[in-house]
Amino acid sequence: MEAIEKFVRGFRRFQQQYLSEPATFDSLRQGQNPGTLVIGCCDSRVDPVLLTGSDPGDMFVVRNIANLVPPCTPDAPPGVTSAIEFAICGLQVARVIVLGHARCGGIRALMNPRRLAEETDFVGRWMRIAEPVRLSVMQELRDKTEEQQHKACELASILQSLDNLLTYPWIKRRVEEGTLVLHGWYFDIESGALLAYSPRQQEFLPMVCPLEDEAFATAE
Repeated sequence: MEAIEKFVRGFRRFQQQYLSEPATFDSLRQGQNPGTLVIGCCDSRVDPVLLTGSDPGDMFVVRNIANLVPPCTPDAPPGVTSAIEFAICGLQVARVIVLGHARCGGIRALMNPRRLAEETDFVGRWMRIAEPVRLSVMQELRDKTEEQQHKACELASILQSLDNLLTYPWIKRRVEEGTLVLHGWYFDIESGALLAYSPRQQEFLPMVCPLEDEAFATAE
C-alpha cells in the first residue's frame, strides 16, 4: 500500500498546484489544445511530461515499447496510429517529437529476442517494426560491442520512426506545407544529456549537456 499512498499524496500536491486556483484550470476543463505530440517509450524512467517540466495540456503523449511508429499500412496497429491521427488531424499539433532513450528494454528485446510469456509474443511481434534497423546495425557495426550496437539501434530506431511518420499522407502533406515539424530526441539516462537529431549534420547533437559538463562550463 505504500506505493498507493505515495500516489494519493502526489494527487493532493497536483490539486494544490493546479486546482486550488480555478482560473488556472478553467481553459483545460473546456478542452485540450496541446501544441506538441510526443511519441515516447513506456519505460517508467522516461516520462516526457516529467522530463520536460510540462504542465497539464502542454503535450499530447503517445507511449509504447521503444517509442516506435509503424508505417502506414492497412494492418498498422490502430492503438498507436489512431492516437497519432487524432493529435495531428484532430488537435492540429504543430510539432511531433519522437523521444527515445538509452538502456531501452524494447531495443534489447529486438537485439536479443526472447519470449516473455509462453502463450504469446506480443513484445516480439511489436518490435518487428524495427527489424530493418536491427539488420542494418548488425551489418554495419558487426565488429562493435553489444553495448555500441544497442545504442546505435536506439538512435536509428528514432530515425526510422520519423521516416515512418512521413508514410502517412496527412503528415507528409502538413510537413511539406510547413505547418508541422518533426523532431527526433534521445534521452541519455547514463549521462543525463538530451540529444536532438540534426538533419543538416546527420547526427544526434546535445541540446542539454550532462550536469557535470554544465558545472565545468560554469566553473570555467
